[in-house]
Amino acid sequence: MLELVEDVLRLILEELKYDRISLYSCILVNKAWCKITIPILWRDPGQNLLTDGAKNILFNVIILHLSDESRNNLKKQGIDLFKDTHESYERPLFNYISFWRYLNIHLLKSMIISIKSIRKFDKSDISIIRNEIFNIFINNSRNTKFLRLCFPQQFDYQLHRIPGAEHCFSKLESFRCYANTNKYILEGLAGISKSIRKLMFDIMYSINSGIIKLIEAQNNLKEVHFIDHTITLRNESFSGPLEESLIKHANTIQCLRIDWKPNTKVLSYLVNLISLDINSNLVRDINWNHLEKLSLPLLKYLKTQKVPSRILSNIIENTKGYLTEISILYEGVNDKNLIPIIYQNCPNLRYLKLSLSARNITEFENLLIKCQFLNGLVIDIYDHIVKFDWVKLFKILIKSSPISLVKFKFSSNRIISLENLKLFFDGWKNKIPMFLHIIPMYCFTRAEQRKQEQRELQQVENLIKEYKEREIIKSYYVDLHGSTFKDFEWIQKRSDSYIEF
Repeated sequence: MLELVEDVLRLILEELKYDRISLYSCILVNKAWCKITIPILWRDPGQNLLTDGAKNILFNVIILHLSDESRNNLKKQGIDLFKDTHESYERPLFNYISFWRYLNIHLLKSMIISIKSIRKFDKSDISIIRNEIFNIFINNSRNTKFLRLCFPQQFDYQLHRIPGAEHCFSKLESFRCYANTNKYILEGLAGISKSIRKLMFDIMYSINSGIIKLIEAQNNLKEVHFIDHTITLRNESFSGPLEESLIKHANTIQCLRIDWKPNTKVLSYLVNLISLDINSNLVRDINWNHLEKLSLPLLKYLKTQKVPSRILSNIIENTKGYLTEISILYEGVNDKNLIPIIYQNCPNLRYLKLSLSARNITEFENLLIKCQFLNGLVIDIYDHIVKFDWVKLFKILIKSSPISLVKFKFSSNRIISLENLKLFFDGWKNKIPMFLHIIPMYCFTRAEQRKQEQRELQQVENLIKEYKEREIIKSYYVDLHGSTFKDFEWIQKRSDSYIEF
């Protein structure tokens, strides 16, 4: 019976894994709660960004796990990690390192750099300390099997050569690194980690063969992200080997992000894709013909940027009605045809992000009528040339929104007028209260203009507060940069962790 109670408590506390304040309070309840909560808290100590003070505290806890041999080794080299602290060396009550499952080397590196400035270690000392810290996590934690691993940029430390690495990394499920990571490190990791399901590569200006070997070595690869941090046009000689390395995993890959126009026919092999994210760097790219007949029948999530609308139309037409989320910033003269393609082929659509203009707003009403499960809508408006008709849009939303549609984001390079917003809010009376985000995408040029925009935005927020008090608006957020939340999230802000992996 006691075991059952503990199992239920563990399930409940797992639901609080992103709420560290609440989890911390659970430690103080009693010994049983503490025993269950500690492993959850310490699974990913870098879940949130840490101040230098917090890094110092975390570092002090980590070094308490140093073996006697390691401490003696450091002292022989003139390094006393406890000299400038108020801590005395005592074994911690828990082996916290054994609970650590998400190993973010970027966090450890930044923590050591922070310690360097606080405790005045020189460069050679830092190198020695780094080695001992890595040994704590790998050599001295023989019961630990990391699930996630992340390398910082230009990482060149051969972790896979540390005794115990084969055990620690044998069950990796997720790995992220920069494409300029030492190829021998990636090849070494490929030799001991065969079960990685999610790979994320941050690409700058070069790649190496280690990435290809790491991809090819996996037995059940589900998710791959090629994240390009440049605006360079990627030709086939650059991207071809990366794309072709995925063909071996055609039957298992379900999620793909690729930050360039695909240069090969790799997508035609990935027939089991559930999620596709294409971010083309250039607005005009001459040859997309090899994607015109692409068929992805199981696709549920589609996100694209700067992909011609004729290509998007073909992709959507060749799905089998499973699409539930579509996020599109698109280009092309035939964009008028895209909205009909969406509502004719996506009966289960729940979330939609779309660029609207005067020429496609009428078809947009048909989409609202046809897609009766729509729950969230993100509208991007760029009216540099022709002023957008907000009144027409709001009247359509009031009249034709399905009952399930209660979440809205409006992104515009102009602030929506108070008069137009009042029309929308008044028309929403007696409907389910809405979740609303306003995303002003204007660019400040002069100080006077900036102040005027800020005054107008404050007036908008005051109006929204008024309608929130009248319970027409459930919650709202003015997102100045549009990056605080994910596309289809209205409540939970993006994690402020060091890096997703």
